[in-house]
Amino acid sequence: MKAMSLYVKRDSMIHHFDPITKLYYILFVITIPIILPAFLISALCIVTSFVFLLMAKVIKKTLPVYGFVFLILITVVIIQGLFRPGNETIVIQLGPFPMYKEGLLFALSIILRVINIISAVMLLVLTTKPSDLVESLVRRGLSPRIGYVITSVFQIIPEMVNTMGTIIDAQRSRGMETEGGLFVRIKAFFPILGPVVLGSLISTKERAMALEVRGFHSQSRKTFLVAEKIHPYSKVIRIAMLLLTVSALVWRIFL
Repeated sequence: MKAMSLYVKRDSMIHHFDPITKLYYILFVITIPIILPAFLISALCIVTSFVFLLMAKVIKKTLPVYGFVFLILITVVIIQGLFRPGNETIVIQLGPFPMYKEGLLFALSIILRVINIISAVMLLVLTTKPSDLVESLVRRGLSPRIGYVITSVFQIIPEMVNTMGTIIDAQRSRGMETEGGLFVRIKAFFPILGPVVLGSLISTKERAMALEVRGFHSQSRKTFLVAEKIHPYSKVIRIAMLLLTVSALVWRIFL
């Protein structure tokens, strides 16, 4: 059976850290560039996340995500470089269209922040089981209903991909052309889209009914099958990130 999450099983130090510490890391790398809005700070956060992704041996799994994000960010560069209010200094002339320094620098800041956030989130998603993440949050007071929503979000993309593969195979067995030129692919897309969406809705309803039968809405105190595993250095790393954040805030205010 295919995996129903983006989690990649590896034996690495990053995988052994608990989900809460990884959530702290995401908050840390998002906050620091906001407090200290310098290109170097954002770049250091990105490099740090890349190093962790390499240590976790999941960097290849991030390439499709980065490819999709870069396609979107190209439009940001074009729009900001050409049309941002306050553009004055021309850097390069593309035919009749001048690209301005001010807009390109602003676009660069957006690109760095987006890549920074994506890298940190991918580190969490690829190295943490959704069930472990939700269980850790529920242990700390999160509503099980919200936990179920979070689990569903992590599972929806892999589930739809698996469902689409099954439906495409079924349509091929009936003689439908699903490969070929662009027009053929577009023509085959719409007959596939309906069953995929409908199947996802039915699956969600079935899971909700199964949870209800198992006492999901019971008000009694919940217990957990296994004890929570906390990495021995988790507290030290959390304290270090907190101290760095406070130091950055003090630097920004007083210096």
